[in-house]
Amino acid sequence: MIDLKHLRENTAFYEKGFAKKRVKVDVKKLLKLDDAHRAALQRVEAMRAERNEVSKAIPTFKDKEKQAKIAEMKKLGDKLAEADDELNKKFEQLKALTDTLPNLPHESVPEGEDETKNQVVRTVGKPTKFAFKPKDHIELGKALDLIDLETGAEVSGARFYYLKNELVLLEFALINWLMQKFTAKGFTPVTVPMLVREPMMYATGFFPADKNEIYHVNPAEDDLYLVGTSEVPMAGLHMGKPLAADQLPRRYIGYSSCFRREAGSYGKDTKGILRVHQFEKVEMFSFCHPDCSLEEHEFLLSLEEEILQELGLPYQVVNICGGDLGAPAAKKFDCEVWIPSENRYRELTSCSNCTDFQARRGNIKYKGEKGAEFLHTLNGTAMASTRTLIAILENFQTAEGTVKIPAALHPYLPQGLTTIKPKHP
Repeated sequence: MIDLKHLRENTAFYEKGFAKKRVKVDVKKLLKLDDAHRAALQRVEAMRAERNEVSKAIPTFKDKEKQAKIAEMKKLGDKLAEADDELNKKFEQLKALTDTLPNLPHESVPEGEDETKNQVVRTVGKPTKFAFKPKDHIELGKALDLIDLETGAEVSGARFYYLKNELVLLEFALINWLMQKFTAKGFTPVTVPMLVREPMMYATGFFPADKNEIYHVNPAEDDLYLVGTSEVPMAGLHMGKPLAADQLPRRYIGYSSCFRREAGSYGKDTKGILRVHQFEKVEMFSFCHPDCSLEEHEFLLSLEEEILQELGLPYQVVNICGGDLGAPAAKKFDCEVWIPSENRYRELTSCSNCTDFQARRGNIKYKGEKGAEFLHTLNGTAMASTRTLIAILENFQTAEGTVKIPAALHPYLPQGLTTIKPKHP
């Protein structure tokens, strides 16, 4: 949601921001609709004020005058009903357009139309090299009896899978490790509803922009949506309940299963478990003071990097360009991890500063010096299960066909499980 008053006073600034995000917005049409809506609102408010004033005075009139005033108010009521109807139409027209407006990009966001223009900020670690021909995660998953893609497809369709044996234990070790890590850093751990109402999808900016990516469950009755990230329900923790300024930042670490239709990825990453319909995720979410969100963004990014460094995975940090940024984010960093079988870096985590975009859409505020004001929201991936498991399998494989498990996870696994080895009859 955009502050229309601010847009009116800074039209060129907004036009430049929309252009940087490669989003076409007819700002003149928008302002014209806003003018029409405000004029309709003024007419309705004037009629209501007149009706209320006369209604209060009617008991003081004599009979004939009273009857005349009552008839007059009936006519005014009919006109008010028409004006209300017109106001609602103007509002819906205005809302339909404002709902499509993205958050403005921060000035430090690079120019560019797509992911090819994203800027590498830094590279940590060297790409993994082997003295043998490495296997991809599909080969490793089959050889070590860790991933069953065929049965997943038979049971549920393409892009579904079974994890088995040590890979299941590894997934839970990652979750437990991260929940304890973030709790020790002062984050509040939460599990979240994985089905939400439409207003939550709207508040976080997934609707209307990404509606085709979300599973809609039983629309005729429950009318709920499966979340693609726990960011969505975590944003709802403080909707309509202002936080005190001294309570900021309020940080959460959430766990959930995530569901994505991948409707826009036809033909991309169709093999294996890189791009799937269901996966597990540990997600950071922060409610913070507007003056501190840039610093908070760097802090969340540093935690993502800390995780990758402790796992020993080579990665690069990427500053996402305007055209690849998405609707809610003002700025986003991705951490891309090295995938040996592809001989390139692939996105593993994202970290976004949504400034006041979600706060305005979801009525999320803090109590400041001027009363209740919109705060800033940020989110960041601590772990997306399938992609993290791929990175571990491929980077820590050995010539003998085993996979060494990162030492950081050993305390969270059955005693003695430090290497995944082939199963023998």
